[in-house]
Amino acid sequence: MVIFERQCRLKISLHGLNGLQEEGNIKISIMAKTIDIELQKQLDKPQTWFCKYFPVRIRNVGEREKADRQLVFDFKDGRAYEKVARRTAAVITERYGASCADIVFSPVPASTREKNEVRYKAFCQRVCELTGAVNGYEHVSVSGERLSIHENRKAEKEIRKVNVLEFDSAFFHGKSVVVFDDVISKGLSYATYAHQLESLGANVLGGLFLARTHYKVN
Repeated sequence: MVIFERQCRLKISLHGLNGLQEEGNIKISIMAKTIDIELQKQLDKPQTWFCKYFPVRIRNVGEREKADRQLVFDFKDGRAYEKVARRTAAVITERYGASCADIVFSPVPASTREKNEVRYKAFCQRVCELTGAVNGYEHVSVSGERLSIHENRKAEKEIRKVNVLEFDSAFFHGKSVVVFDDVISKGLSYATYAHQLESLGANVLGGLFLARTHYKVN
């Protein structure tokens, strides 16, 4: 079992430190660049999302956008897992075909243990039933709570400082993994999680998302 704590993008959290010596600043800069490269590596992998998510503060949206927003809310609360599971399974099956049986399906954990179970336990089971993929849900657990990046954008620096995830490192080693997240904004949560999996010896193939955040209505 491997525990990851302070899941942060160092460039974000370290920029706020004061009083460092020049040598320390150089070391931090090198570390930040290294982390940035690793995260960008994950962001460059294939990404697929099913709909656009407009935050509630974006009011001039149409009926379709409102329906998609409600789908995101329903999924987060565990009410729309079947619908989203079928859409997710269709993409995985089309993309990977017979090799689905050799792929682990693993969601980016929600902000608390309770939310993670409501949102992903039945969903992951259903996706894997439909595709034949290996269910990775039980092999990552949330042992610490954190703020949610999508609900607390201004507090982004603190989000990963207090989140603690426990990984079954032996399970993920040598596995090909498809990562799922409900909403992708900048992609930092997805990229950080994918990087953590690869640090355990996994090969992340790419990411699937229910929605991507948009702020401007076409």
